[in-house]
Amino acid sequence: MFKLAIFSDEVSQNVKEVAAFCRKWKLEAVEIRTLLNKGPHNFSKEEIKLIKTVLKDNGIKVCSIASPFFKCTIDNKKEYEQHLDILKNCIDLAGATGAKIIRGFTFWRTGIAEENLDRVAEYFPEPVKLMKKAKMVLGIENEPATFVGCARTQKIFLEKIHSPAVKAIWDPGNEVMDADGIAPFPNGYRLVKDEIIHIHLKDALSMGYEGKAECVPMGEGQVNYWGQFKALIEDGYSGYLSLETHWRINKAEIKKMSIEKPGGAGWSFGAKESSEYCMRNIMKMLGSLKK
Repeated sequence: MFKLAIFSDEVSQNVKEVAAFCRKWKLEAVEIRTLLNKGPHNFSKEEIKLIKTVLKDNGIKVCSIASPFFKCTIDNKKEYEQHLDILKNCIDLAGATGAKIIRGFTFWRTGIAEENLDRVAEYFPEPVKLMKKAKMVLGIENEPATFVGCARTQKIFLEKIHSPAVKAIWDPGNEVMDADGIAPFPNGYRLVKDEIIHIHLKDALSMGYEGKAECVPMGEGQVNYWGQFKALIEDGYSGYLSLETHWRINKAEIKKMSIEKPGGAGWSFGAKESSEYCMRNIMKMLGSLKK
């Protein structure tokens, strides 16, 4: 059976508040994106110690490090070197917190995805080497703003890399947000299910407010999450499902933030209440599967 987790900044920047949320909803783990108003690659040794202590005292694990690795411009040598340092720092954080998965991306999309995947793959030998040495897995997320934005390109890209150190982070909600996406479940899921190492939970409408794609509360969008959950149980998936709410009760506030670069205090404003709403919807869906 799969396990539930949540992104740290989809609750708060305060690690004690994140821990309290996890206890309330009986979540086994947290996925660290931003805490203390810092990204996962910028924590000091003292801050890492604080995060570890609070989570350990509350019986909460770290399931993944949600790094911004390779959310940068392709063919930019300076940014490439900077992001290798980001990955190295996230590997150190993962080692300190016991996480085995680090999220990564495939550069900002500046052209047709399929025409650039070979070019993107050329930048992965060094990251693969680093992950193998650390005995960790780099999870490539289907992110609409990057070259790998949907299940189809995710599958093609992973076949090109062909390494046990690089797997898929499946995000059904992002599949809806990508113009090239297909039905997240069952179609998208079936393409990548054998490569999935971790899953993000968000819901979306391709034609939402003002005709634009937007995130909505879990279970209220286009993703057939009831079917997705059922399939994960039947397929024996035992990894984590991490709530990445990406929706706020106060929609006026979410519009001021960057969906492509979430994090920090601004992002966490109103996050706890919104994630509470989504957790209630998730529990209702899971409860119906047990009947």
